Amino acid sequence: MGRAVGLFRRGERRSEDTGPYWKQRGWQASAGFLGLVVVLGGVTALTSGSGSGGDRVKASASNGPLSGTPKKDGRPAGCRTDDSAGDAIPPSVPKDISWRTLDVGRVPVSASEGPTRIQGAVWWCFAHTPMGAALAATVIPTQMSGSQWRTVTDQQVVAGQGRRLFVFQRTAVPDTDGAHSAPVTSSYAGFQVTSYTSGAATVALLIKSTQGYASTSVDVRWSGGDWKIQPDGSGGLYSQLASAQSAVGYTLWGV
Repeated sequence: MGRAVGLFRRGERRSEDTGPYWKQRGWQASAGFLGLVVVLGGVTALTSGSGSGGDRVKASASNGPLSGTPKKDGRPAGCRTDDSAGDAIPPSVPKDISWRTLDVGRVPVSASEGPTRIQGAVWWCFAHTPMGAALAATVIPTQMSGSQWRTVTDQQVVAGQGRRLFVFQRTAVPDTDGAHSAPVTSSYAGFQVTSYTSGAATVALLIKSTQGYASTSVDVRWSGGDWKIQPDGSGGLYSQLASAQSAVGYTLWGV
């Protein structure tokens, strides 16, 4: 099972002293709202012989707003955002940030920076800025535990070997929609854009719970006129969750 779990996360290093983080009691509840962490909680299905996931591997995702050809300005039809900040790393969050419930957690959204469009399971149209990248890195993976994960994956995860491996593994894990999940005791507290170009970014996410802070990072890439999640070659969408001493260095969402 350890090998299978590693395919969901980036750069895992097992610790003999502490064990896998998802088995540590202090983080079992606090990490639950993260889509991929919820998936990891049910990863025993990969080796238990359960047939429920095998039926989903043949399911095809529906077409979505990011399936077509971008317009002349490079954005999908109907997508407008405030890109005036350019490549500048934001010192604070937009004033129009609000919170919306999405599957197993609450996510920040902005009328100016994104996601400005919602079409079914696809929350899309993020600003071509570091803030847009941070919002995409927060919003998109949160849906990976729900029943619409395949549509979100096809629309908002960069195509390639990493995506194929993620899909292969995720089909074996039961869906966990918000209505049937345990109460959430944690929240997205903030972010830090650790690297940024107009074509790619790495965003560290700060998570707050009753146990304290934890952090993980997500890579995104500008593809087809919007930010999409960039998995690694083994299918991982997140780096390993790690404890964080404080929120210093992070831009806070203002939970």
